[in-house]
Amino acid sequence: MKHDSEEKYILDALESGKMKLSTPSKKEIEAIKTAADSTFKKDRRITIRLYDHDFMGIQKKAMEMGVPYQTLISGIIHRYIEGDFKIKTG
Repeated sequence: MKHDSEEKYILDALESGKMKLSTPSKKEIEAIKTAADSTFKKDRRITIRLYDHDFMGIQKKAMEMGVPYQTLISGIIHRYIEGDFKIKTG
């Protein structure tokens, strides 16, 4: 697994004892849960038409990953919007 410079810094700090993990408080856990619920709340339903070949490919990939195909499509769209991957142009 490749790590970026920030991840390497954190791993080095943990391994050298410069940084220690702490257990979050109940209040912090609740705040994290609330943020996660808000982040993953899907509040918009859409209809989309796909080529049959593309739909079959999405279903196959989703099955390989062990996730529903709707979740895979939503994740792909989310990653694109967040700039995690780009679509090649001409």
